[in-house]
Amino acid sequence: MDLISAVLPTPIERLSNVTTEGAGVKLYIKRDDLIHPTVSGNKWRKLKYNLLEASRQGYTRILTFGGAFSNHLYATAAAGNALGFETIGVVRGEELAEKLSPTLLFCQNQGMQLYFVSRSEYKLRSSDNYLLDLAKRFGHPFIVPEGGTSTLALQGIAEMVPEVNVQLAKTADYFAVAAGTGGTAAGLLSAGANVLAFSALKGGEFLKNDISMLVSNQHSSRSLQLFTDYHFGGYAKWNPELIAFMQNFKDEFGIQLEQVYTAKMFFGLFDLIRKNHFPKGTTIAAVHTGGLQGLLKA
Repeated sequence: MDLISAVLPTPIERLSNVTTEGAGVKLYIKRDDLIHPTVSGNKWRKLKYNLLEASRQGYTRILTFGGAFSNHLYATAAAGNALGFETIGVVRGEELAEKLSPTLLFCQNQGMQLYFVSRSEYKLRSSDNYLLDLAKRFGHPFIVPEGGTSTLALQGIAEMVPEVNVQLAKTADYFAVAAGTGGTAAGLLSAGANVLAFSALKGGEFLKNDISMLVSNQHSSRSLQLFTDYHFGGYAKWNPELIAFMQNFKDEFGIQLEQVYTAKMFFGLFDLIRKNHFPKGTTIAAVHTGGLQGLLKA
């Protein structure tokens, strides 16, 4: 199966200003937001081996999970449409059926069948019995976990590490990434990177265990630092301070972030750099994981 065309390797750019120069830190941004116009950022990398495996096993239907403004549902619907898969999205929140968000409307227009469930039912999404029931209901599709996070996804994310190290002509001291399900952080760890993960969720401390579980069989000898103080109130929440930072970032570097994941990560990263969290001479590759479809609409 031919994958959807992608820009690879995605560009990497130096981000230099008074803060980074004062701290003696070399900060780069890995532009995975440019990997594909609709299957964006880490979602392209996470879906790559999931879709290859689904094709290898002869599946024609993909089922996955997400919320009203899920980057993952958006990307899966677009990829499925391009590659000839039927797609089914199990959506958190029955009330969303009454008025589709722009994200869900896009998914529907790409041919995705939307199945709305209550929030209590959605919590069962990892239960074997519930997954069996869904498989029976929808004709035994290939099931991709929420956010695309699986061992197959880790393979796609891991390919970013040597890509970046070749581009920098050295090994980055850290990769920085926003964290929702933790799959991107886990994929980077599995490839031997030191990872700075910034939770986009309130109470995101659980991510450390989830990420560790994902890489438990990968024998990662590297380290994870999880930061949980930059969530701005929780998933898909923000305040004027974050929006001002996002605008200033665009004005200074000419790069658009979004308020759900990437702006929070860069806000936290610059705060840590300002506080001299990193030794002078540290090189950080911060991943722009895309998701611009959710810009100020989440």
